[in-house]
Amino acid sequence: MPKIDELKGLLPQKEIRYVTTTLEVRDTDDKKRYIEGYAARFESLSEKLLFFREKIRAGAFQETLRNHNQMVLWNHDTNIVLGNRSAGTAELMEDDKGLFFRNWLPDTQAGRDAYESIKRGDVAGVSFGFTPITDEWDESNPQDIIRTLVKVRLYEVSPTPFPAYPQTSVNSRSIEDAYNKYLAAIQGDSNQDRAYQGIRRKKLDLLNKLYGGK
Repeated sequence: MPKIDELKGLLPQKEIRYVTTTLEVRDTDDKKRYIEGYAARFESLSEKLLFFREKIRAGAFQETLRNHNQMVLWNHDTNIVLGNRSAGTAELMEDDKGLFFRNWLPDTQAGRDAYESIKRGDVAGVSFGFTPITDEWDESNPQDIIRTLVKVRLYEVSPTPFPAYPQTSVNSRSIEDAYNKYLAAIQGDSNQDRAYQGIRRKKLDLLNKLYGGK
């Protein structure tokens, strides 16, 4: 079985995670509009991210919220800025449930479109872009490896209608290359038992279906 440090070296440095959540819209008395919801939930296991699942530990965002600015974008498009913490048009905070955000929408076409799309229920997902700073790995069950994000650098959160690839911002070829290295490390272990070889075959079959590999 490959070492955890070897696996960590295969992961992309900048990542995006997609969360299906309950986004809500609000109107104030002065006719200002805002959206709010959770961009991340603590201790909630993700879907399978190629060869592992992931969860976020409470406190993971505290340092980055103190020291860095974050924006709210529409579907990760830096040309469509819905809010900015430094401008006071977006708020992000940790509570006991996760990473909560509130965003005051601009009176622009993009802001009005975002409001209507979320109000109608067409958009019910949020992604957040981050770089992992500290993480922990649990491989006590090799068939269910768990990565815990302990501390991250947060860049932005984005209401998004659908993620092109929910688990990561790198392209599928980079993911395939990293995953093939992981599989090669497993295959190269002469003491690997049949169970691991079965896992390898199943994962490789899934990868080929996802990315059209040969």
